[in-house]
Amino acid sequence: MPRWETGSKERLKKAALELFAERGFEDTSVVEIAERARVTTRTFFRYFLDKREVLFAETDHLREVLVGRLLDAPDVADPLQAVMQALTGFDWSGLTLQRQRHAVIAANPGLLERDLIKNHDIVVEFTEILRQRGVEAQAARLATAVGTQVFLTAYGQWLESGETASLTELSDTVLVILKSLMPADRAKI
Repeated sequence: MPRWETGSKERLKKAALELFAERGFEDTSVVEIAERARVTTRTFFRYFLDKREVLFAETDHLREVLVGRLLDAPDVADPLQAVMQALTGFDWSGLTLQRQRHAVIAANPGLLERDLIKNHDIVVEFTEILRQRGVEAQAARLATAVGTQVFLTAYGQWLESGETASLTELSDTVLVILKSLMPADRAKI
């Protein structure tokens, strides 16, 4: 295997996702991923701790970017809107890779649990940021929980249907649906 070949990390991600789709996460080994990517297992471990990390390697960076977007939001007077803008303003490109990743995670309870924990960590951090910026505790928790769920619903729609609409547009549509579930007379409660 030539030492000068570049793009090893991306090839490893692509190979892993292909193999996970073909064989399942549990039935795919690190050796097979490395072979498909035309690298050594040593190269694999230079980039990833284990095969799960192929799916979650970018989540810390994602969390930092999303948290930064909320910290930099010019206004949190409408905390739900601030949360939505932080989530939808990120460049969620790579629909095909996102779909593959989502399918692998959804099919494996251990991976799904890890994904839910990472999402929960973002919710906790968003709530704390809103609190630090003067939003009342209960409103901060609710805005973060609702905003995240609205976004995840739109994100799921985007993944499953191959929507050409942006995540912002899809999230706005989901938010309209949510508001329609609460009749005006009940909103006064």
